Amino acid sequence: MKQNSKANIAWFVILVAGFLILNTLISTGMLNFYYVQIVQQIGINIILAVGLNLIVGFSGQFSLGHAGFMAIGAYTVGIIGTRMPNYAGFIIALVVGMVVSGIIALLVGIPTLRLKGDYLAIATLGVAEIIRIVIINGSDVTNGAAGIIGIPLFTNWQMVYAFVVVTTILTLNFLRSPIGRATISVREDEIAAESVGVNPTKMKVVAFVIGAMTAAVAGGLHAGYVGAIVPKDFAFMTSVNIFIIIVLGGLGSMTGTFLAAIALGILNVFLKNYSDISMIIYSLALILIMIFRPGGLLGTKELPLSRFFKQKEETN
Repeated sequence: MKQNSKANIAWFVILVAGFLILNTLISTGMLNFYYVQIVQQIGINIILAVGLNLIVGFSGQFSLGHAGFMAIGAYTVGIIGTRMPNYAGFIIALVVGMVVSGIIALLVGIPTLRLKGDYLAIATLGVAEIIRIVIINGSDVTNGAAGIIGIPLFTNWQMVYAFVVVTTILTLNFLRSPIGRATISVREDEIAAESVGVNPTKMKVVAFVIGAMTAAVAGGLHAGYVGAIVPKDFAFMTSVNIFIIIVLGGLGSMTGTFLAAIALGILNVFLKNYSDISMIIYSLALILIMIFRPGGLLGTKELPLSRFFKQKEETN
């Protein structure tokens, strides 16, 4: 417990240091408005990838429905935000989006998470498409295929960074909790975990619900960042783009998620003039990763903070 507390403090210090560095670069003009937008997008991608990695990397479920829960958060902010154009309305919309996503994830997770492998991937993809079709046919509420415009631009890089910190710390503490360790045990060997009293379906559903709620937060921040959303923003390829991040960084590695999201965000800057071939480059990168590093850049490795504190205490 003491080591975990110290590891949390170390993670917090690292994230605060990152905030101070970014704040200095932006306040001095070294990062202009365009690069600030890139920073915001990277932060939103980190939130999405952390939630998806919890589902795929730590609980061992193959989910392709993350974009659907992102859409719920985005449209909740769009609907409430245009009617309550103030920060209170924005925060309320984020909370409502989280709750709605959590409830839907719970309702669809209980039956679907009994499936495995490709069957689960198809089921979660179907859920995401159902959500998108419901939005398209939402009439005046969601404005159909035309989407929602005029969403107040309340999202800034400081807010995104704050949510990255909160999401990361909460997820790390969940993984170190008894429920989190039980979730990881299901990933390692579901039969063995069940034999010692772990309920695999319950652990999968818990991870699925948490991942869906983080996706809703990211979707809400996205809506408050771009100011306009349409259903096609949350199509299948959106889920694939998030999946690329966690595969590249390493399934089951929070550190890898951060590194991959940052690396791909920087890569997008260089590929902005070659958007037509960006997916080709991503695909080639994934092929090379699967050949030479099938576990991703870091596999399941993390920053060895807890191990560092343990060794320090042993030497003392």
